[in-house]
Amino acid sequence: MRLFGQVLSQEERELVHKKSIQILEEVGIKFPSERALTLLEKHGAKIDWDKQLAYISEAMVKEAMAKAPKEFVLGGREPEFDVMLPSADTIYNLDGGGIWTYEYETGKRRPSGIADITNATRVFDEVDIGNVIWAPVSLSQGEIPSGAGGIFGIASVFKNYRKHMQDEIVDTREVEYMVGILKAITGSIEEVKRRKIYSVCYCTISPLAHEAEMLEANMDLSHYGVPIHTFPMPALGSTGPASLYSNLAMSNAETLSIFVLFQCESPGVPIIFGNASGSTNKRSGVILEGAVEGTLVNCAMQDMASYYGFPSEMAGCLSDAKEPGMQAVLEKTLSSLPFVLAGTDIIQGIGYLEASMTLSLEQILIDEEIAMMCKRLKDGINFSPEMDFFEDIKAVGPTGHFLKQKNTRAAFRSSEYYNPVLADRDTYEDWGKLGSPDMYKNAHKRVKEILASEQKAPLPVNVVKEIDEIVEEALAVFET
Repeated sequence: MRLFGQVLSQEERELVHKKSIQILEEVGIKFPSERALTLLEKHGAKIDWDKQLAYISEAMVKEAMAKAPKEFVLGGREPEFDVMLPSADTIYNLDGGGIWTYEYETGKRRPSGIADITNATRVFDEVDIGNVIWAPVSLSQGEIPSGAGGIFGIASVFKNYRKHMQDEIVDTREVEYMVGILKAITGSIEEVKRRKIYSVCYCTISPLAHEAEMLEANMDLSHYGVPIHTFPMPALGSTGPASLYSNLAMSNAETLSIFVLFQCESPGVPIIFGNASGSTNKRSGVILEGAVEGTLVNCAMQDMASYYGFPSEMAGCLSDAKEPGMQAVLEKTLSSLPFVLAGTDIIQGIGYLEASMTLSLEQILIDEEIAMMCKRLKDGINFSPEMDFFEDIKAVGPTGHFLKQKNTRAAFRSSEYYNPVLADRDTYEDWGKLGSPDMYKNAHKRVKEILASEQKAPLPVNVVKEIDEIVEEALAVFET
């Protein structure tokens, strides 16, 4: 028996699809790119050239979805970390792009810097269910030339992380450097296309628009077989309708427009179905990620991913808390468990606070504990014959005790029980003798141990040298 969850009935999924098609056909999507509009017109879209709008038919959507693969592998930098999508179990993506870091040594919030990329990558590399990473922080222009931060971050991550890398490409000039880094690691363009060690997160501009430079950069990148993660981010009541149903329909319409664009440009390019709807603070107007309404919309988009049959990556494990603590654990648990129960392939958001603005190394490990407990709930109860302990019940009988039974000891060591790494299970007296540790103190200790240890499976020196040369060239180009 496994726990299962869903938000939408089959009838509601069909209703969302129909409403999304109505939006695409009657409202249209803005593509501020002559290249994109010409391509879409060639494949049957009606174009309003003055407004840069494309009206996309249901037939175009069906044709695009027929071309996109329903399963594929996200390659790890090291092949042992390859992940097949759809995944048997939910895996996690370290969030990225935050401008603040909760300093693990001082416990103070400060601007993020170059060292935070390496530290966060090293810590997340030790998280067993952490199979996908974004460049953990955004760098200020004072450290890296404007526009080159993405390439610098991607290179830094690959040098410290053994698994799959995912990030944004927002400038057409970035593509050649990104491909150069991938080629340096895999050995050839053919291997870049085959191994798929990198995927790209593609965000629309809600409501109902694409961004010109990002659009064309990703069109170029799609020819290298790089998987595309769709990521509309409409906030309820501001950049999206306040109605959860209408926000869902609009999010889905934006996602379908991504499928159409990239299957027209590069038929067969893998696409991961995703979403990151948030809510809006009614007093300040800022985006909220820990609000349960956003989780509901994103879980409903997971249902739409299942409806269409595509691998999924949804924003979850999120919090608006300003520092580690009870609010963070509460919101992250509530925005993780529903996705795990619904069968989301990748949850994106681990390790961050303050609506994905503040990185915390301790929070990465706290979130791992939350994720493992959610997984244990999802796995349910094992009803296999080997877990039938009737003979033990018979042997122990009324008023007996099972602790000495051989099967009890075996069960305690099996996957039937999750043994927490950070949560305390000692008696009050033993807890006091240990210095009254809490989860964050335990996480802090583990962070220090990880950062003091040797890096696992570093890239060969010649590959690092080639990557550094590519980065230096990119920095020089973007500095001018």
